[in-house]
Amino acid sequence: MDTADSVLLAARAQFAITISFHIVLAALTIGLANFLVVLEALWLWRGQRLYLDVYRYWLKVFALTIAVGTASGLILEYQFGLNWSRLSTQAGDILGPLMFYEVLAAFFLEAGFLGIMLFGLKKVGPRIHFFATCAVAIGSLFSAFWILSANSWMQTPAGYTVGVDGRLLADNWWAIIFNPSFPYRMVHMTLAVFLGTATLIAGVAAWQLLKEPGNPRARLQYSMALWAIVVLAPLQIVAGHLHGQNSLEFQPQKIAAVEVSWTRPAQGEGEPLRLFAIPDMAERRNHWEIAIPRLGSLYLRHDLSGTIAALDEFPPQDIPPVPAVFFAFRIMVGLGMLMLGQGIASLVLRRRHRLYAARWMLRWGVLMAPAGLLAMLSGWVVTEVGRQPFTVYGLLRTADSLSSVSREQVVSSTWGILAFYLVIFGIGLWVLLRILREPPHPDEPGPQPTLADETGKS
Repeated sequence: MDTADSVLLAARAQFAITISFHIVLAALTIGLANFLVVLEALWLWRGQRLYLDVYRYWLKVFALTIAVGTASGLILEYQFGLNWSRLSTQAGDILGPLMFYEVLAAFFLEAGFLGIMLFGLKKVGPRIHFFATCAVAIGSLFSAFWILSANSWMQTPAGYTVGVDGRLLADNWWAIIFNPSFPYRMVHMTLAVFLGTATLIAGVAAWQLLKEPGNPRARLQYSMALWAIVVLAPLQIVAGHLHGQNSLEFQPQKIAAVEVSWTRPAQGEGEPLRLFAIPDMAERRNHWEIAIPRLGSLYLRHDLSGTIAALDEFPPQDIPPVPAVFFAFRIMVGLGMLMLGQGIASLVLRRRHRLYAARWMLRWGVLMAPAGLLAMLSGWVVTEVGRQPFTVYGLLRTADSLSSVSREQVVSSTWGILAFYLVIFGIGLWVLLRILREPPHPDEPGPQPTLADETGKS
């Protein structure tokens, strides 16, 4: 490996580390904010203190994710400016405004109402406090909107012109923001965030119910999380399929890598569904392949004899790292099927009135706690690695986006980032486990805020 390739690999590895840490915290921030909206709405509607106790319990976790997520976000921006300045030079006229709108949404809605959400329940009254909770949740979704719009534009660029110096310039902002893959990616990612949060809450509640089977607050959060999985898992399968169809149209190399299709099948044979294989990029073939004939054509082309463009139909320098894309996709789908099974099993147990008594289901819930977040990370590997060797698909190569940095600079900064993460995430994980090790209990013995409090303040 020559020097340029080693620098590029080190920079990509650093980006993968920083984005993997940050995206989990960002996802939990969005998911928990919306979970808290539902809890507070149920409390205002039904007037039962049970919902308020669970709200206050998860509000502590939400505050922790905000704090640690802010630290990881700063590191992400630092390494982005350090390693990828040429991307900013070539595509900054488009990406800069999109990222500015994300910051605007985050600070004006999330940060602006966060203090009221965290500390203002007894000061501003329930309804104003609920408005603040909704504002924070909406702000988190707005942030995701602009981030995903920028990322989707890099996947399926549209609405641009190329300047005389090769820079990518904005020509049609509607086409840039609502680029061809954005609607699919926004829906798919939002569902992934909610599913990741739901499996985590279900896992935490299951752990608590194994210790205190009769705790009504643990039962409440367990039941709510499983209902979310029941609804969201099938929707995610549909959204993922539609997203895959969009990728097949605009990023055929990515889908060819997902299917490890090195050569197009003969006329009438159709694409197989490869359940397992060891892709060999040097020999451009698969080892130990286990496949079901024609089944791939059914979900790819909705036709048992349809085919897709194979990897040998693209220039070798334009093919992504096939093994990473292939295995990440199957991890994502496998975890998705497990979540679907978890939801179906919960429906059966509800019908038999054994949802909280089936200890095997509770243990399964504990094991499934990280499943949604792991599936989301695997999906991002498919998305980002499958786009390689481009940062802006078809327009700007990753190698041409790199700053003029040495391998030593990148490696040393990576070690510094890992040391920082060890401290920050170590402390955050310690605090998180201290919060979650006990189920929620009545928060305060005294009188709780009610709607009458707000009437008195007005």
